[in-house]
Amino acid sequence: MSSKPEQKETHQANGAVLPVVPVDCHTSPDRGQLVEPSDFLGPHGNGVEVVVLESRANAKGVREEDALLENGSQSNESDDTNTERHPEPASPLKETSFSIGLQVLFPFFLAGFGTVAAGMVLDIVQHWDVFKYVTEVFILVPALLGLKGNLEMTLASRLSTAANIGQMDTPKELWKMITGNMALIQVQATVVGFLASIAAVVFGWIPDGHFNISHAVLLCASSVATAFIASLVLGMIMIGVIIGSRKMGINPDNVATPIAAGLGDLITLALLSGISCGLYKELESKVYVNPLVFSFFIALLPIWVFIAKKNPATREVLYSGWEPVVIAMAISSVGGLILDRTVSDPNFAGMAVFTPVINGVGGNLVAVQASRISTYLHMSGMPGEGLETAPRKCPSPCSTFFSSDVNSRSARVLLLLVVPGHLVFLYTISSMQGGHTTLTLIFIVFYMTAALLQVLILLYIADWMVHWMWGRHLDPDNFSIPYLTALGDLIGTGLLALSFHILWLIGDRDSDVGD
Repeated sequence: MSSKPEQKETHQANGAVLPVVPVDCHTSPDRGQLVEPSDFLGPHGNGVEVVVLESRANAKGVREEDALLENGSQSNESDDTNTERHPEPASPLKETSFSIGLQVLFPFFLAGFGTVAAGMVLDIVQHWDVFKYVTEVFILVPALLGLKGNLEMTLASRLSTAANIGQMDTPKELWKMITGNMALIQVQATVVGFLASIAAVVFGWIPDGHFNISHAVLLCASSVATAFIASLVLGMIMIGVIIGSRKMGINPDNVATPIAAGLGDLITLALLSGISCGLYKELESKVYVNPLVFSFFIALLPIWVFIAKKNPATREVLYSGWEPVVIAMAISSVGGLILDRTVSDPNFAGMAVFTPVINGVGGNLVAVQASRISTYLHMSGMPGEGLETAPRKCPSPCSTFFSSDVNSRSARVLLLLVVPGHLVFLYTISSMQGGHTTLTLIFIVFYMTAALLQVLILLYIADWMVHWMWGRHLDPDNFSIPYLTALGDLIGTGLLALSFHILWLIGDRDSDVGD
C-alpha cells in the first residue's frame, strides 16, 4: 500500500498502525464488493500496515465510522439488527432581512399584546383583597413572572436548537426530547416557585419586621401551584409551536421565544391572581388547605427528577442549570424593588401598566436574538468547538449591528420593530383606558427613548454573552436567556422609572403622570 506524504502525516496524527489480522472476507465500503485477504499482502506475501483512523464525532453527533459503515451494512443486514440511523440535520436556513422580519412580526405582536393584557390584568387585580391584605404578593409578581419567563424561553430556545440541528426528526427522538424537557421544567418551576415565594416573604418582612406564618404558607402554596400549572400549559404550547413551525418551513427561533415570553406573563399572572385569591378565601375557615396544596406539588418533585435524569439531553441541565435561574431571580428582584418603590409614590402611579410591556418587549426581542446566535453556533459543533466563528471578547457595536453577518442582520430587524411595536401597544393601552397616564408627545418621546436604549443594550450584551459562554463550553440555550431577560427587566424598569421622574421634574402636567 502506497501513501502520499500528506496522507502519511494524517495517518500518524489521527490513527494507529496495526498489523493485518487474517479474516475470511471484508466488505469494502467504497466499492461495495468483497476484498480477499490476499489483497492486503505485499508483493512478497508480507503483511502491510493498515491505518485505523481514530473515530471522531462530527457536529451532527454521528461518528465518521457510522457513516462509512452504513453502505456496508446494507449488504449484510443480519450482522446488525438494531441499527438506527439519524437523519441528516437540516441545513441552516437562508434568511433575508425581509424573511426574518416577516417571521418575527406576527409572534412579536402576539406576545406584545400578551404583555399588554398582563399589564391590564395587574391593573385590575391590584384592588383584590389578597393584594390589599397580603401585600407580599406584589413583591412576588415580578420575581415569579421573570423566572417563569426565563424557564419557558429557555425551553423554547433549547427545543428550537434541537429541531434546527435534526434532533427531533424521528418520533423516538421527538418523544424523548418532549418527556425529558417537560419533566425538567416541572422540576425547575417547582423549585423556582418556592425560591420566589421565600424571596417575597423575606423582602416583605425586612421593612416592617412583621412575620405572618399563614401569609407565608399562602405565598408558598400560590407560587408553587402557579409555577407548576403554568409550566405544564406553556410547555405543551411551546412543543406544538416548534413542531408546527418546522412542518411549515418557519425557523422556530423566530417564533417560539416571543410566544413563550408573551403568553408566559399573561398566563402566569392570571393563574397567580386566581390561585392566591382562592387560597386566601380558605385561609380562615380551612387552614389546612394551603399546607396541603404546597405539600402536594413538593411531593411530585422526585418523580420529575427521575424522568429528567433518564434523558441525557436534560440530565446536564438538571445538575448545572440552576445558577443562571437563581442569579436571574436576584436581578429580577432588584427590578421588582424599583417598581415597588416607584409605584408606591402617587406621583408615578401610571407606571405600573407600562412596566410589563416595556420589559416584555425587550425580553422577547433579545431572546429571539440569543436563540438565533445559539443555533448558528450549534451548527458548527458542540459548545467550545468552532471558535473561529466567535468574535472577539468585546465586539464593537458596529460589528453587532452593521456587519454583513446574518446575526447582525437579525439584530437590525429586531431593533427596527421596537418603535412601531410600542406605538401600537401604547395606543392599545390608551384606547382601553388603562393606567393613569395620557399619551402626550413628550411622554411618547421619553418612553420610546427608554425602549430603544433598553433593546440596544440587550442586543449588544447578547452578542457578547452568547459567544463568551460558547467559548467556555456552556450551552447558551440554557445559560444566556435567564440572564438576558432578567437584565431586560432591570434595565427596562430602571429606564422607565427614570423617564417618569424626569417627566415629573420638568412638569409635564398634560400627561397626568401622577393621576
